[in-house]
Amino acid sequence: MEKHEYNEIVKIHSNSLYGFAVRFLRNKDDARDIIQDSFEKLWLNCEKVEVTKAKSWLFTCTYNAMINFSYRRQRMISVANNELPEQGVLYHSPYESQQVIDQAVSILPPIQKSIILLRDLEGYAYEEIGEILNLSPSQVKVYLFRARSKVKNQLKHLNITQ
Repeated sequence: MEKHEYNEIVKIHSNSLYGFAVRFLRNKDDARDIIQDSFEKLWLNCEKVEVTKAKSWLFTCTYNAMINFSYRRQRMISVANNELPEQGVLYHSPYESQQVIDQAVSILPPIQKSIILLRDLEGYAYEEIGEILNLSPSQVKVYLFRARSKVKNQLKHLNITQ
């Protein structure tokens, strides 16, 4: 990989990587650090990484770094500390509704959380997600179904209106 190819990869993928990291970690500064480390690792491994595989390599590197960071800093969010509001609470604004959905997604296991963020928020195909997370497309579909079911079950008793 040449310098101009690396710069183009950074330009193309930095926003989507950052969005993925911020949604996963829920902290902008930590996300910036992780993304910076991922791009540094790409540069250090530029001889080994093919340009066509750089996107997948970056997302895999970022995902692994976020998992390691979360475990190291004990940032795994427990269900007990992030209970959803009581049943029957009425939400009027889309902002409040989005906060509740974000909170429901945040308590998913890391693999399900990553898949739901990559598929529903970033718009990646099952094959791309599988390549990023080292899963088969059918595994991705199963994890996505389970993640959506968990979020749906957490939200089904809340009254969310627009």
